[in-house]
Amino acid sequence: MELSKRYQPAEVEAKIHRFWEEGQFFRAATGAVSKVPFSIVIPPPNVTGRLHMGHALNNSLQDLVIRYQRMKGKEACWFPGTDHAGIATQNVVEKQLAKEGVSRHDLGREAFVQRVWDWKEKYGSEIIEQLKALGCSCDWSRQRFTLDDGLSRAVREVFVKLYNEDLIYRGAYLVNWCPRCETAVSDLEVEHEDVDGGLYYIRYPLEDGGHVIIATTRPETMLGDTAIAVNPEDARFAHLIGKNARLPILDRVLPIVGAAQVDPEFGTGVLKITPAHDPIDFEIGKAHGLASINILNGDGTINENGGPFAGMDRATAQKAVVERLKADGLLEKMVPYRHSVGHCERCSTAIEPLISTQWFVRMKEMAESAIGAVKDGRIQFIPERWSKLYFDWLEDIRDWCISRQLWWGHRIPIWYGPDDHAFAAHSDEDAAAQAETHYGRIVTLRQDEDVLDTWFSSWLWPFSIMGWPEETEDLKTFFPTDFLLTGFDILFFWVSRMIMASLHFMHEVPFKNVYITPLIVDAQGQKMSKSKGNSVDPIELMDEYGADALRLALAHATSKGRTMRTPTTQLDDARNFLNKLWNVTRFALMHLGHERPELPETIEKLEDRFILSRLSEATTTVCEHLDAYTFNLAAEAVYSFVWHDFCDWYVELIKPRLKDSPDDGVKGVLYTVLRDIIKLLHPMVPFITEEIWQVLGEEPESVCRAAYPEAGARDEDAEREMEALQEVITGIRTIRADLNVPAKAKLSATLAVSGASLVDVLKANLGAVMALTGTEDWSIGERLEAVEGSARKILSCGELFVDVADMIDVRAEKARLQAELVVVCKDLAQVTAKLANEQFLKRAPADVVEKEHGKRDEFAQKKERLEANLASLGG
Repeated sequence: MELSKRYQPAEVEAKIHRFWEEGQFFRAATGAVSKVPFSIVIPPPNVTGRLHMGHALNNSLQDLVIRYQRMKGKEACWFPGTDHAGIATQNVVEKQLAKEGVSRHDLGREAFVQRVWDWKEKYGSEIIEQLKALGCSCDWSRQRFTLDDGLSRAVREVFVKLYNEDLIYRGAYLVNWCPRCETAVSDLEVEHEDVDGGLYYIRYPLEDGGHVIIATTRPETMLGDTAIAVNPEDARFAHLIGKNARLPILDRVLPIVGAAQVDPEFGTGVLKITPAHDPIDFEIGKAHGLASINILNGDGTINENGGPFAGMDRATAQKAVVERLKADGLLEKMVPYRHSVGHCERCSTAIEPLISTQWFVRMKEMAESAIGAVKDGRIQFIPERWSKLYFDWLEDIRDWCISRQLWWGHRIPIWYGPDDHAFAAHSDEDAAAQAETHYGRIVTLRQDEDVLDTWFSSWLWPFSIMGWPEETEDLKTFFPTDFLLTGFDILFFWVSRMIMASLHFMHEVPFKNVYITPLIVDAQGQKMSKSKGNSVDPIELMDEYGADALRLALAHATSKGRTMRTPTTQLDDARNFLNKLWNVTRFALMHLGHERPELPETIEKLEDRFILSRLSEATTTVCEHLDAYTFNLAAEAVYSFVWHDFCDWYVELIKPRLKDSPDDGVKGVLYTVLRDIIKLLHPMVPFITEEIWQVLGEEPESVCRAAYPEAGARDEDAEREMEALQEVITGIRTIRADLNVPAKAKLSATLAVSGASLVDVLKANLGAVMALTGTEDWSIGERLEAVEGSARKILSCGELFVDVADMIDVRAEKARLQAELVVVCKDLAQVTAKLANEQFLKRAPADVVEKEHGKRDEFAQKKERLEANLASLGG
């Protein structure tokens, strides 16, 4: 095999993907394994999902970790799977049915659920194929689905156990309700958007005469008012506490109560209380024993409690209520008002807070255990600061609404008898047996119509994916897992619940380390979304740059901050880096041919000693950062070593030696370093490194099974001596570029060295210096004078003088440099003044200010360089 002339990511990735699948290199063993186990469970993407940038970041970093641990000799297993995504998947299929002119109700429950299964079988694997295209090295033989038989059994087992422990109950509470989907939805499924509306000031008559004015954005919800509240500390209205008012239109008596939750600064400082349709009102209602009057049907229309407005949709009812208030002389005024309104994530319908009878899990006791697991160090968050948010949420936890009014999902395993007595059971047969024991005869049962919240199966994922409640070899080998990587948006909804479930059912934490990724934002720092038009499609980026370039760019750009910018610059850098890696491998193979030489026993050449020492340092640094999950620093370390130490310096320095078919060991050093580079890079860029590994013909068969490099001894003398050599070479190149010396001009140079030991080092490597700088005459010593007409550069090892008198017009060059200096000083003064202007800093967008800071730094560096060049010419 040989490498093609150009690196073509699409060709390489398709070929390597087939190679991995056929070789089954990612399968992990169980049982009495000789290796130390290391496991990760994938955050299961929705079966309806398509790869987005969050997925790309999350899964490329998980893959980096699992490949690294596999190469470190662990029995590494990454468990994959997908989530049935109740409301999302049901919506997709309902939209298809709507195009056919039918609804799920026309089909009936059984036929509709089968239709969803058909859709899942046809389209549900798209996200998995995209993860494979990204290079994810999951053990695909262990792939699970949250609605498969095994996980369904786990869900029923957990529900029944919690019900029997009195931790699951049924009650009427306020929930997020989607009138379009006609189901309760979780907080995570609610997206808040600012909308333009009105603030309506309404007169509520007092029974003792007079009135109070109340401001509301939802006048139609007054139909469900059961009280009025004022802040007891508000001197304007505290005297009204204990009195009564009358509800406009419906003439209901409304007691006036005191509540600290009332904000005296909002509206008039008086709050109408609608316990059935507002979270704050619900809490005030509970505290004061107020009635809760629901005015909405499941589809969002007004019900019989709305009196003359019954049957109207919400928008129509609002207009009708406002017109009636005007007619009754009770609308004081309306002012435009922009405010945040929750919308269903799936269908964009405005969410209604609604009193509804639902199933709940009591969370307080489990939350206390989960708090303890982090406080005592059994689980660590990376970065650690996320533990504060975790504690804040769990210390103020509310019971979890687990029922959903859907058909697609885990149907609630509750069966009702003739008198509505409830039986929690694992199956129809189990329920029938319980009922026969309870009633003393066989009775007809009906199962609860609702399904469980999607998160109810997801919270069991770390152990259900391994076969629980069976005692499987996977559980014995790989549970608890070692590492979880996910976004902060599901820290509460998923991560904390998995911890609670594992502690309750497995009596162990589910994972030891939780890495929270930053949120990817656009160049302006805005969250990406399709509605804003600023989202980036990773599939398109993979098509343009290749999967490896995207992975490397994401690893390079990520940090432990809360957000990270879309890695636009890093993508170009990553593509250039991979092309460089490809080309330097082709260069090495051109000289190695079929040889795969070992390191020579004795290594004397400075550049050989230097590169092996730098390889050792890079290996140590990369391993330290991967062990600490500082992915960006690991990527930077290996990137810098390969690009600068290896390609820019070592390869350039050995080119003259390779021309002569040497037997001085240079090929052994070149090959050893290249082989270790491929292994160092593999977890970050698996496709290109696997392709190169196959061309090298190394063992084992796949680089993913090779041992990760281990650091050797450092040669600090070699690094220090090479640093002096590099400084001299860079100094001459800088003088050439800055003074416009013709590229082909052969130069003479003098180096006045500050130490005798360096003289020998520099003289011994003078051939390499001359080859890399286009110089031919050299004087090197401790006390040497410059030739007249020389450009001068101060180095840490001494002074460098380059004779340019015959190469350039020194007077004209001075004039050019002085003219440039005038311009750059003017530019620098302008941008400095702008950055000193407080009004500019306040009003300008952050990216504009950042750009101006960049300009200032650039101008300052250019000014410094021009002044140095003038000084070197005696100007």
